[in-house]
Amino acid sequence: MVKNCCFLTLVLLFFACAEKVIEPPEDLISKEKMTNILYDLALLNSAKSTNKAVLQKYSVEVMPYLYEKYEIDSVQFTKSDLYYASIPLEYEAIYTEIESRLEKEVDKMDEERKQKTEAAREKSKKLRDSLKSNASNIVKDSVLEEK
Repeated sequence: MVKNCCFLTLVLLFFACAEKVIEPPEDLISKEKMTNILYDLALLNSAKSTNKAVLQKYSVEVMPYLYEKYEIDSVQFTKSDLYYASIPLEYEAIYTEIESRLEKEVDKMDEERKQKTEAAREKSKKLRDSLKSNASNIVKDSVLEEK
């Protein structure tokens, strides 16, 4: 009996999560476009919290910038966001995609940073070797001149 109740509860929860609670708005933003908007929003909010001066330098206000870039308005964005949020499985899929893209971007930046660090080390090593070689030659030359 308890197993049946648990199973029934799980089935009801599954269908409740998949059920559309809110009707889609007439000007619904596509899932792909909404994913892109929310991805850009995450990047811009991150930039705003880490280096606000850059956004201020170029007079970038996050939401107006996104509205212009994606040719949407605040009402369309809000209604579409509310609609997708009312379908937890869809919303989770959107945010899973965003998280995946952000992780790829972090990995890409880490790799670039690693390559730059390695190039700097290599350059520093060549410079040290060159300086040692030059110093050694100077010492040899001065020893030869003394003889």
